[in-house]
Amino acid sequence: MKIKKIGAAVVVIAMAYWFCACGEAKKPPAEKIYAGIACYNRSDIFVNKLVDCLREGFDGLNSEKCRTAVSVRDAAGSQRTQDDQVKELLDSGCNILCVNLVDRADPSDIIDLARERGVPIIFFNREPVAEDLMQWDRLYYVGADAAQAGAMQGELAADAIQEYRRIDRNKDGKIQYVVLEGEPGHQDTIIRTESAVDALKREGIELEKLGCGIANWSRAQAQNRMLQMLSLHQNKIELVLANNDEMALGALDAYAKLNYTESALPAFFGVDGTDAGLKAVKEGKLFATVYNNKEGQAQAMIKLAKALVTQKRMDMDKIKLEKNKYIYLEYAKVTRGNIWAFLKEEE
Repeated sequence: MKIKKIGAAVVVIAMAYWFCACGEAKKPPAEKIYAGIACYNRSDIFVNKLVDCLREGFDGLNSEKCRTAVSVRDAAGSQRTQDDQVKELLDSGCNILCVNLVDRADPSDIIDLARERGVPIIFFNREPVAEDLMQWDRLYYVGADAAQAGAMQGELAADAIQEYRRIDRNKDGKIQYVVLEGEPGHQDTIIRTESAVDALKREGIELEKLGCGIANWSRAQAQNRMLQMLSLHQNKIELVLANNDEMALGALDAYAKLNYTESALPAFFGVDGTDAGLKAVKEGKLFATVYNNKEGQAQAMIKLAKALVTQKRMDMDKIKLEKNKYIYLEYAKVTRGNIWAFLKEEE
């Protein structure tokens, strides 16, 4: 009798093991996302922070159902280098590319490489021309509307001019201003500048342009350009519009180097809301900046990347695309009045 019971127990255990084994066999394999991130130049403060957010976001996807790996390449301003880096990423097995172009007008080699392997591309921050995005149905862009950034900067400047009459130091009813622009050919350089000036004019501010300097998003270059403009205009400049925070801070550096008193400083305005830019707003060195939502852009890219790799129609349907190609995140105005909403808790 005992032998029969032992035999029955062995059969039950064996069956249980068999069912468990079957259950494990039916468990779906984890999705694998191998993201290749190619950026134009990690010395760009905003781009560097955006890439950090993107890397952290992909790492955060890791679970039993999803395995991720991320490789980052820095082209250091060379399109040829970036083309080679993209090929290297594809050769290593990347199944999604996130590309911050060196030359936004020259993506064809990268597109051809990716299309040959069937690997989709999400371009970010440096928007390709529309015709290039139409080369293949697996090309996308995630960024922000440059016109909105410029308009917000202009509106912030207009508000400050209307509130603080001392900005018009010579009391001539006009605001003498200079512009510090990013690199030639970048969509944000042209559009941010034009939109900011247009917004000021819409608000009834009379302007007189004294100068313009190309500083390639660089704080050091902006300092040099500002020193050159100060040599020509000295105390006449009342407003500095910079296409990004780094250049606004570079302009401030120029005034500090020449030992200008606080009362002789113009009003400075930036864009991006970098850590240094936000700190300068908090300290009253910049009047205001416009926050470029790097965290939101990174999350949008991650959701899109996951949907493209897994090819789940349900996930793609949840993503709002403009013209089936674009995702734009909203900017936000930052002043001393709302700075705490943008600063990190420890600050």
